[in-house]
Amino acid sequence: MRVLQAADARSPVDAHTGVCDSHGADARSRRGLRVKALILGATGQVGRALYAAAPPGVVVVALDRASLDLADPAAIAAVVGRERPGVCLNAAAYTAVDRAESEPELASRINADGPRALAAACGACGARLVHVSTDFVFDGAAGRPWRETDEPHPLSVYGRTKLDGERAVLDRDRGSSAVVRTAWVHDASGRNFVRTMLGLMRSRPQVRVVADQVGSPTWAPSLAGALWGLAMRPDLHGLFHWTDAGVASWYDFAVAIAEEAFARGLLAAVPEVVPIATEDYPTPARRPAYSVLDVRRTAGRLGMQPHHWRANLRRSLGEMSVA
Repeated sequence: MRVLQAADARSPVDAHTGVCDSHGADARSRRGLRVKALILGATGQVGRALYAAAPPGVVVVALDRASLDLADPAAIAAVVGRERPGVCLNAAAYTAVDRAESEPELASRINADGPRALAAACGACGARLVHVSTDFVFDGAAGRPWRETDEPHPLSVYGRTKLDGERAVLDRDRGSSAVVRTAWVHDASGRNFVRTMLGLMRSRPQVRVVADQVGSPTWAPSLAGALWGLAMRPDLHGLFHWTDAGVASWYDFAVAIAEEAFARGLLAAVPEVVPIATEDYPTPARRPAYSVLDVRRTAGRLGMQPHHWRANLRRSLGEMSVA
């Protein structure tokens, strides 16, 4: 494990190869060695954003799946025991929503058993755990933004296993752990809806997108800011919600992507975006029709307000333009 100085602003993921430096673990020091933070899921879009946004005075140990597999409880205990972090941010998960329907055991090992083992390991060394969860723990039937106090009712294997993971973390150490639900995460380089749409829009004059599922697109760096805010506030624990501001259907999101990408030269023309119903695009996993999360409590506790999703979409596309 190498300690990088504050002036070294490299990501743990090489910009050209998409793989972690060296053995998949990296450490960075910024203005002293006051706090060690362990980031799980370093090669994912949230993990990369967390690494890039590490606060001053934090040594970051960023681990990808090759360095620490959440399906291996013994490895979790060994790595956390060896590193003894002050805080652990878990951005690793099984996120293949549709494939989870045919791989429920694997999804459960990663999304439920892994966080349970991680919470136990963090508790053993006194580390604070900040765990990322999802809007898919809700069924979408409320018709209003979901609060932390609302009763979950997942519709899919993915949602159920993520809910099991939440409960495992909070049951193990409710007084020092934080679980943060988020939704529709995207960035400039990950596997996400924005990049999928751009690929389709470059190859087709028309795309068909579901218009009756509503949520809040969330830029990964926005989520990372909230996660670090909670990580550095041990007085805040329990359930939290964080997304970018505003709401959109997948259709609305796609229209915005087309317009903003064309304005930045990422598309040669604006394709036709056709709204369709969920029933016109059947998938193995059921999705919540309305999964907007109420972030007011989290924003108030942290003293920070999320930017509107379209403003952050412009920032994300701007990074693609520069790249």
